[in-house]
Amino acid sequence: MNVRMIVYLHGFNSSPASGKARQLGGHLAAQGRGADYLCPVLPNSPRDAIAAIEAALLPRAAAAVTLVGSSLGGFYATHLAEKHGWKAVLVNPAVHAHRLLREALGPQRNWHTGETWTFTEAHLAELAALDVPVITRPQRYLLLAQTGDEVLDYRDAAAYYAGARHIIEAGGDHGFSGFERHFQTILDF
Repeated sequence: MNVRMIVYLHGFNSSPASGKARQLGGHLAAQGRGADYLCPVLPNSPRDAIAAIEAALLPRAAAAVTLVGSSLGGFYATHLAEKHGWKAVLVNPAVHAHRLLREALGPQRNWHTGETWTFTEAHLAELAALDVPVITRPQRYLLLAQTGDEVLDYRDAAAYYAGARHIIEAGGDHGFSGFERHFQTILDF
């Protein structure tokens, strides 16, 4: 059996230093699977982010990949799952990110690195080009969502990923409180 790579894709203005990225990486390391975990730094440009993920994965992973995408990382995971046939776990994912992030146009600051940058119409156009109107093969997706997400409406994700396995928890927040409770579910998936 092929060893499956677990690849965490962080969200907008986040980084591999995010709590979920560190928790998941630590869990896999404790199980002796640290070499199977990857959490790339994603460039601010959506087009460049996809290119960076593919450059890191395609030479060594082939079809044995499970993406774990949080928020904007969930949007990227969906695009890549459709393109390459990979599995994707979506944690409070952004659905149709080019629409959701329109209100974020302007100056930005990365929460972890402090990097400042400007989110532009060109970034929105790149997101629109990556958008997947309708998913295929819902069995390749696992949705983890919380109803208390203060940034995204979980109902959008529940409708978009219809037919996929859903774990929707009451309460919580955009950071997905209690993420660590789902590590075994993610690995089993």
